[in-house]
Amino acid sequence: MNPWIDVLLQGLLLGGLYALFALGLSLMFGVMRLTNTAHGDFIVLAAFGAIAAASVLGVQTWLAALLVLPAAFALGYALQRGVLNGTLGKDPLPSLVVTFGLSIVVQNLLLEVFSADPRSLDSGGLATMSLPLGEDRALGVLPLMASALAAATTLALQTLFDRTSLGRSFRAVSDDKDIAELMGLDARRVYALATAIAFVVVAMAGVLQATRTTVAPADGPLLLLFAFEAVIIGGMGSFWGTFVGALALGLTQQIGFRIDPGWGIWFGHLMFLAVLVIRPQGLFPKTRG
Repeated sequence: MNPWIDVLLQGLLLGGLYALFALGLSLMFGVMRLTNTAHGDFIVLAAFGAIAAASVLGVQTWLAALLVLPAAFALGYALQRGVLNGTLGKDPLPSLVVTFGLSIVVQNLLLEVFSADPRSLDSGGLATMSLPLGEDRALGVLPLMASALAAATTLALQTLFDRTSLGRSFRAVSDDKDIAELMGLDARRVYALATAIAFVVVAMAGVLQATRTTVAPADGPLLLLFAFEAVIIGGMGSFWGTFVGALALGLTQQIGFRIDPGWGIWFGHLMFLAVLVIRPQGLFPKTRG
């Protein structure tokens, strides 16, 4: 058995999960040129929301996930209309400061409600299920599901942008907000819808993260880092670029883990820095979705 084949497969599956982390960030930047520094904390918030729903209501994981998705949509819409719209403009500093403040608020809220103890969602046996791949190799069902969901979400977002009236509205306000408003678009509402959709993707990522491993209130910054690196590697504003960048990040980390268990995350950072030096615009840059 060639161990490097396992490294390749596991790296691509890990990259699929990273793609879900990154797609919401890519969407918000592509429409509003807004980098949400609380992105990772909202992933963790969604995970704990599903954990709370499953525990308090006594429902199964899949039903808890379905309950979290509309709540995430409503939260994203309200947050953009009530808070983030006021920070948008040519100066990126206000949005960075506000989302950094939101990050602190979310982390401390989770600590107060759930304490610092790591928690997880019951996967219903999915975490231990695998599909045989030959006589001496198998792939986990849960990572396969996460990768398939990431690919489907990427395709859905790209189709939304390219072939729907809402996608045309997203592209219009992204290219020139003032002209779009002169043509009758309500930019504030369009921005809010984009953030709401991004938060649905965030919620899916949070639920999968909680079923794959444990989550803690302080995990947000690390998840943000993985998402940000995937977006930068792939190219800002490109959904398929983000997907490929996430796969590349996951694969590079797995190569590092194979060489030395302490080198995985570091290898990913090195690859990110190499892309910034060699191709700072990313592998597949695109100003629009």
